[in-house]
Amino acid sequence: MDLSRRRFLQAAVLTAATAGATAACGGSGASGSKDSKNLKFWYWAGGLSDKVVADAKKHFSDATLKTSVVGGDFKTKLLTGLKSAASAPDITGIKGEDIASFLPNANRFIDLNTVGADKLAPQYLSWKLKQATSQDGKLIGFPIDIGPCALYYREDLFEKAGLPTDPAKVSAQLSTWDDYFDAGVELHKAIPKTFLINNIGAVFSMLIGQGTKRFIDEDNRFIGDQDHIRTAWTTAVKPYTLKIDAKINDNTWNAAIGNGTLGTELGAAWHALDISNAAPGTKGKWRVASLPGGASNLGGSFLALPATCANPELAFKVITWILSPENQARGFTDAALFPTAPAAYKLPALTGGDAFFGGQKTIEIFGPAAEKIPAAYEAPADAAVSAAYFNELTNIEAKGKKPEDAWQDAVSQAKQIAQRQGVK
Repeated sequence: MDLSRRRFLQAAVLTAATAGATAACGGSGASGSKDSKNLKFWYWAGGLSDKVVADAKKHFSDATLKTSVVGGDFKTKLLTGLKSAASAPDITGIKGEDIASFLPNANRFIDLNTVGADKLAPQYLSWKLKQATSQDGKLIGFPIDIGPCALYYREDLFEKAGLPTDPAKVSAQLSTWDDYFDAGVELHKAIPKTFLINNIGAVFSMLIGQGTKRFIDEDNRFIGDQDHIRTAWTTAVKPYTLKIDAKINDNTWNAAIGNGTLGTELGAAWHALDISNAAPGTKGKWRVASLPGGASNLGGSFLALPATCANPELAFKVITWILSPENQARGFTDAALFPTAPAAYKLPALTGGDAFFGGQKTIEIFGPAAEKIPAAYEAPADAAVSAAYFNELTNIEAKGKKPEDAWQDAVSQAKQIAQRQGVK
């Protein structure tokens, strides 16, 4: 399972860039027989716990779940499948970076509120449910997982630089972005080979996720030139000007994470797997603290029922069984899928200490963060528009482009992309 944040972001941007051209999927929109006990179920490798899915087949023994782990471009294959009732799955995953592009075509999916989601909603994170809700109130996706973000840091390097090392103290003393950058200056001064961040795009991504507005508003108007984006841009550029940015935008990250070039990482809960896989020799040296500036999210997907679903009531029972708090906790153990049901945060699978992080109970950081993530409207064209900003941030690091020039070009390019996507 490739959970690399860099690849995740790159894939999300590339996928979203074509969203306007591919989102309008065909299909008759007519449901099949309500009596059918045969359900086709599509998801991607790592999208769910395979063990939980296997147990679902046993649990619903009076039904037949024909599961397919779909490889390649899942969204494209789903769009093709949705063109007819014969080829469409009855239950399907939808990746988090794709959900916004499906919302304008919400009628191609069952409104899950009509099969009982509205009654279960209080058990799940409201901001995540909102991501899968159309502007007229239809819920097309039930949340599989999320990516609450945190500050990963090397305790040994922080100690050497005279910085706080206890997660609670780090969370308190590095609570703002400026506090975090100040710590980065001290860290780099004490250990010249060590930098605070891998690249400034990572900071920008966290900052956007901490806000309640993104690049396009609910009236489909471009707002990527407004103060909330400009402030995020200015803040993200600071590590570059302070010379605490490692400027890693290539395949050297694995080495940097293991040899001490990076003293901290900004990332989602699933990013812990990236770090441990890349640098197993650093086991016990990493810790997790709260993200500077507040809660943010990166990633997380959904299960949905196409409108042609043969048996929506049964299919929704399957979804809610797989995504119960108990089975979400299993999904965290099996596939690093962070639960969307807060009740899971109290279960043993999440409350135990993590040996890679020195025995720290990381749920004490990720749990509260998950519940504080702000709800923000994400337009179908949002990710495509955002690509211009990330590209220009890379140009600052790779080409030495002046930040002000990069900002002007980012806004200009974003406006052009927005216009092509039908944004006002």
